[in-house]
Parts: sequence; C-alpha cells; structure tokens
Amino acid sequence: MNEAELRVAREAVIETLPLFEMARMRAATTARRHTAQGYAGQDRTSTLRWVNQFTHTRRLLGPEDREVVTPNNDTLFSNTWLDLSQGPVLIEVPEIGDRYWTLGFLDAWTNPWAYAGRRTTGGRAQRVFVHGPRWKGDAPEGAYRISAPGDDVWIIGRILVDNDPADVAAVCRLQEQFAIRRPDGSDALSRLDTLLDGQGKGVPDATEYLDILAAMMERNPPARALAHWPPPADALPAALDQVYTELRADPQPSMVGGGWSIAVMVRTDFGDDYLTRARVARNWIGTLGIEEAMYVITEVDAGGEALHGSHRYQLRFGPGEEFQVDSFWSITLYGSKDRLLVANPIGRHSIGDRTRGIRRDADGGLSMRIQTDDPGPDANWLPAPRGEPFYLVLRLYQPRSAHLEGSYRYPPVTRLD
Repeated sequence: MNEAELRVAREAVIETLPLFEMARMRAATTARRHTAQGYAGQDRTSTLRWVNQFTHTRRLLGPEDREVVTPNNDTLFSNTWLDLSQGPVLIEVPEIGDRYWTLGFLDAWTNPWAYAGRRTTGGRAQRVFVHGPRWKGDAPEGAYRISAPGDDVWIIGRILVDNDPADVAAVCRLQEQFAIRRPDGSDALSRLDTLLDGQGKGVPDATEYLDILAAMMERNPPARALAHWPPPADALPAALDQVYTELRADPQPSMVGGGWSIAVMVRTDFGDDYLTRARVARNWIGTLGIEEAMYVITEVDAGGEALHGSHRYQLRFGPGEEFQVDSFWSITLYGSKDRLLVANPIGRHSIGDRTRGIRRDADGGLSMRIQTDDPGPDANWLPAPRGEPFYLVLRLYQPRSAHLEGSYRYPPVTRLD
C-alpha cells in the first residue's frame, strides 16, 4: 500500500460510507419477530427481518432511556423500512388535523428527499403511494405519489405530543391507524435479508464492507458515478479506520451566532458534498432536511465558556425576538458526558412555546433560567445537572425563512454568577 492508494481508498470510503451505515441501521431497527407471523428467520443467527411495517414508540423518552443519544422530547416516533423491489406500497394515514406530524423519507444514501406531513400534505386522512425506480404505472386515484430512487427506503415518522398521559394515549391511537398495504389492499409485510446482525457500531471489517456495498448498490444505484470505486483492496482497512475515526472526532458545525451552531444544513439532497454526507451518516444518521426541522446546538455561554451545572444562566428573547416557526420550537438540555436527558426534581427536560405555565416578562419578552437550584415560581426553569457540564439543543419545526436563510440573530446564554 502506498500513499496514493490510501488516498483513493479514503475517498472511496467517504463516498460510500452512508450506504453501509444505512444497511447497518436497517438491521438494527427492523424486527426479527412479528406478533402474528413469528420470526422472520429460522434461528437466532438469521439476518432476515420484517419490513414494510411500522414500529412505534409509545412514550416520551426520559433519562432512563440510554439507547439513543440526544433524544427528542417533543414527539412520538414511528419507524419503517420499505422494500420496494417487489412492487409499490400504499401508506394509509389517519386524519391528524393541525397537530404537527411528518413522515420523512430517506433513500439508501441518506438523502431526505421526500415528505408527507403537516408541512407538505396537510392533516387530512390520506394515502401515500410509494414506488421504486423500475415500477411503471399510475398511482391510485387520490393518493399522494412518491417516487423512490432505489428499492430501500427508511421512513422516520414523528407526531407532536404533550407530556401528558391523555395526550400520549391520543397519539398512540393515531399511530395504530397507520398501515402499509399493497395497492390491491393486501398486507405489504414481507421478509428481507438485511445482511447484518445489527449489533456493530464501530469500524467495519473491510471484506464485510465490500460485500454489503455490493448488495446495496445493486438495489440502490448511486445518483452519480462513483469516482473511486472499487477502492484498492490493500488500502481499504486503513482507510476505513482513519475515516471512521476522523468523522466522529471532527463534526465541524456551522456557527450561526450567539454561541449556537448547526450541524447539518441539508434540504433534500447532499449532492456532491460527500464529506458532509458521510459525517452526517456517522454522527446524525436519519437527519431530515432543514425545511422540516432544524437542530441548533450550544455548549457555551456568551463568553465562550463551557456550560456547566455549577453556574446559573439566563436565555432571554426580547419582544418579537422569539424563534420563527410555522409549527413549534423547543430547547432541550442534555448532559455532556453521556449526551442523554438529565434527571431532575420537576421532570422537565425542555422548554418551548408549548410549555404549560410559561411566564412572559413584563415587556412581553421571554426568559428562561438554566441552573441546578429552583429559581422560584416566577421563573421559567430548565433544570441543569449539579456539578456537571451540559449542552442545549434547539429544535425548530417548520422553521421560517429567517432561520433557513441565516438572518436570524440567536440569543446567547448569559452567565448570571
């Protein structure tokens, strides 16, 4: 192996890593067992999984949930992987009304190219017709048509829910009404060999990497010809180790002012920005486009010092300076060490424009106190971990042009002591 071969192998990994990571995510998030049909495979080592069916989260995640880092505290999730190689599917959606919801469609290369939901198709009961690139024909009458670029599609669904048992139950009833069928009305449930066991998270073996990519590319051809494929075999192990390590260690967010940064600015397609696409696949796989939702992060105060539970902070918006969205916004606090929600005495992990009992300032502005100890009943308190570093994630659902175009001035987190 020489330096030229290593350079080519590195470029090949950067171009193809998202496809491998989507295969790994599919294996990890599809079901081995169906409640009625049983196991997809005959033994525990089988890589067969059930696809074309929804799985749902039934409660908001809390500090005890440790499987997903930086978890959403605003919505319940619905998840499905589609296999379109055997023909199109019809997704049935119940009437949801004005409540925020979305089905975000990601292709096998992680491009969030299509949506159904409040922003795009409204809250009426509807049918979404999804087909692969080789299918020809007409969509069923009245159905919203989505043409997929490959046979494999990951759908990530979200429905807004209040932190209230009655509202959670109401959203669970909505989830139960989602269904995936064939155009003739039959159940679209099917088996698919995911090729992996779904347990690995680190640097993949070079032989496995090549095998998985060969199978995935056959079902999901790249939109643009790969410039460095196949890579020099001798250089691939070293390239995989280097690229996987570097992408995790160097997120390179875009700074937007006030100490805030945005990790991902994709809309529907990464285009030829292969490095960003690879970084997203490594660190934030499943990210939707910014027109649907934006995620803005801060780990520092107005002075550039790291946020820490040994200090008291304030975040204030003057009158008319709040985040500009067509749906809602929230700010959630996470511990820096494990990137999880933090247990606190009032069970509050986020504050947003939907928070019950939120108090306005005398001038109509909005302030929140971020600290360990209770600041009193007149303050909008977001509890921080005692003696531990933390960070904040702002989520903007259906952000308006000021955020999308970068003209909004984000308020800094001000240290009070």
